[in-house]
Amino acid sequence: MELSIGELSRRTGVLATTIRYYETADLMPPPPRTEGGRRRYGRADIERLAFIRHARELGFEVDAIRELLALAAQPDRSCAEVDKIARRHMAEVERRIERLMALKGELARMTDACGQGRVGECRVIEVLSDHACCEDEGHRATRSRRPTRPEAKQGARPRSASSPTFDQEDDMIFREGRAQP
Repeated sequence: MELSIGELSRRTGVLATTIRYYETADLMPPPPRTEGGRRRYGRADIERLAFIRHARELGFEVDAIRELLALAAQPDRSCAEVDKIARRHMAEVERRIERLMALKGELARMTDACGQGRVGECRVIEVLSDHACCEDEGHRATRSRRPTRPEAKQGARPRSASSPTFDQEDDMIFREGRAQP
């Protein structure tokens, strides 16, 4: 079976530009080419692209997928390294969920405190204008805090001191080299 990049794209649902990117990122091997220079793909490419797409849908980073593909090519090897990669990713997903829950709480407090009045008195605008108005300590980080309006405290939820702040989490991602351009 020989497929063009367009046909591979149609069969897999992956854009041709993304397929070319996967080739430059060393996720897909360079395909053989026709005399005219057109790429040609086979069944193994369809299967590999399906693996990559599924891994991306599950949120794995390109580097992790590259490692997983290399490990998948060694079927007799222990799967301990695969498990380690998956557990590392799961821990990252859990950290993201924690951050999103804090974000959801802050958004709920902002919208619950909004009196549906004039923009000049809008709690959402006030909080977005001054990070110190945020109720969640993890989200607010170590920024100075000015007093909040009494109605903003009514729907307050408990704070989690164990959660990393948004700035700490972003710093960790950057230091570990996981930041995406």
